[in-house]
Amino acid sequence: MNIKNILKYLISLGIAGGLLWYTFTQSNLDTGDLWAKIKAADMRWVALSAFLTLVAHWSRAERWRLLLEPVVPQRPTSVEATTSVLIGYLANLALPRAGEVARCGTLYRLSDVPVNVSFGTVVAERLFDVLMLLILLAVTFVLEFDRLSQFFLDFLGGKVPGESGGSGVLLLVGAVLLGGAVLAWFLFQKYRHLLEKQPIYQKISGFVVGLLEGLLSVRKLRRPGAFIFHTILIWTMYYLMSYTLFFAMPATANLGPLAGLTILVVGTLGMAAPTPGGIGSFHLLVGQVALLYGLTAQDGQILATFIHGVSTLMIIILGILSLLVVLLRGKKNIPDNDVLADPNAIDAAR
Repeated sequence: MNIKNILKYLISLGIAGGLLWYTFTQSNLDTGDLWAKIKAADMRWVALSAFLTLVAHWSRAERWRLLLEPVVPQRPTSVEATTSVLIGYLANLALPRAGEVARCGTLYRLSDVPVNVSFGTVVAERLFDVLMLLILLAVTFVLEFDRLSQFFLDFLGGKVPGESGGSGVLLLVGAVLLGGAVLAWFLFQKYRHLLEKQPIYQKISGFVVGLLEGLLSVRKLRRPGAFIFHTILIWTMYYLMSYTLFFAMPATANLGPLAGLTILVVGTLGMAAPTPGGIGSFHLLVGQVALLYGLTAQDGQILATFIHGVSTLMIIILGILSLLVVLLRGKKNIPDNDVLADPNAIDAAR
């Protein structure tokens, strides 16, 4: 690890620690009270959440195998793919964005799938996850418009008097954004010939084209129905993983299904922040959104810490077990000239 990466990690860790300190301070949460309530949680619900977590990771591995099917001669086994996915998650806890590399490197070690090919499928997979997140965000915003509009206004520091003030401001902001988008499109069309000569435009357009190609790579799948099934299953398990934990503690047992959906979406945004394992950012966002459903600041923060802690603990346990599987199995005897796949396979992965 070079100095640049060390600095990145230290900055990321510092942000995580700062956000965690801020959330605990703002909610006046006593660590003794936090630990007491977590110890009193119903472990049966925790066990169910842990099982759903395992199903989610297995399903993600199966979906990855479907993407690899058209581009590699022999697909990895379900155990090989699941082990690689779990090690990737474990790596993300240590260093944000390192999981994809660790995941593909582990798969190469176990099943001779070239890293460059598997990495291309991981990028395509992430695009579909972003698409699912956007769909869920839109659905949640429609179903919980009043709550979420107030949440974003408060979170951004805006205070609007009156019962309908929040909706009016959001509509105004939406109208301004829409008008800006129309104006930007008009200017883009008018000066496109000049922009196309600029290196930065060429890089951005190339990146966008690559994203679209990755998104459309599902057309090459031999079993697109299975791919869609696993995508839905993954996100259903993500939802149930956190929702079942509501019932583990008396203070959150009465939260409804829509609260689970809102926390899933907001929590996923928190996990996407550049902090190790979403530490701090997840606690901040979920703790704040829990207030919208009648929880106190302390109970909201306990819920956020509980959900994040169970998820993180599962990743650590399953990740370590996966590392043991890799160590016990050993490295395949792979010739050096087999590291790269044929050009057609690489193009297909892209």
